[in-house]
Amino acid sequence: MASPSPSQSGSQGSGSGSASPSTTSIPASAPAGLITITQPPQTATSYYKIASGEVITFAWNTSYVLVQPTSLTLSAICDNGNTYPVGPTNGHILGTASSVTWDLWSYQQNNPQTPLAQQMCTLHIWGDQGPGVQRSPGVISENNQLQFAMYSPQAYTPLINWTCPQCNTNASLSDYATHPASLSLLVTIVVMFLSGWHLLRMADH
Repeated sequence: MASPSPSQSGSQGSGSGSASPSTTSIPASAPAGLITITQPPQTATSYYKIASGEVITFAWNTSYVLVQPTSLTLSAICDNGNTYPVGPTNGHILGTASSVTWDLWSYQQNNPQTPLAQQMCTLHIWGDQGPGVQRSPGVISENNQLQFAMYSPQAYTPLINWTCPQCNTNASLSDYATHPASLSLLVTIVVMFLSGWHLLRMADH
C-alpha cells in the first residue's frame, strides 16, 4: 500500500465536507502527522522585543495528517522555568489553523504574576493527544524544535544624564602621566624638539 501523500493544514478546513478517518482505519505503516515551522526561519535564532506594537507571528505546515485535531495548543517554555501560553486565546487555537500571532506587550501587561523576561524559549505545539505522547500513524505529533529569544529594550536616557560606565572619572593626571604609552609619547616629543632646536642652531652658524 502506498504511503499517504502529505497534506497541508490549509487544505483541510472544516468546510471541506469530508470527515477525518477513524484511527482504526489508518494502516499501522502510515507515518505520523508532522508539524513543520515555516515562520520564523529555522536558519538562525530569532530575537523578539517586548515592547508596544511588537507582535510575533508563528506559522507552520502539516504533513501526513489523517486525523484532523479539533484544537492545537501552543506554549513557550523558557529558561526561567515559566511556561507561557502563546497567542490571543490563551494558547488554544483551531486544529485547522496554520499560524498564530502573539502580542508580547499585551501579555506582559495582562499577566504581571508571570512576566516575560530576557531569555531563551522553546515553542511547543501539540494536538488533541497532548504533549510528550508517543507518535501515532496519521496523528499530529508534538513539535518542539523552534527556539527563540525575547529581550526588553533599555529605557531612553537623556544625554545630559548619561554616564560612561567604562570611563574612570577619578583617574588623576599622575596616573595618566605614568602610563607607558604616555611616557613614550612624551619622550618622542622631547626628542623631536631637541633635534629641531639643534638644526636651527647649526643653520645660524
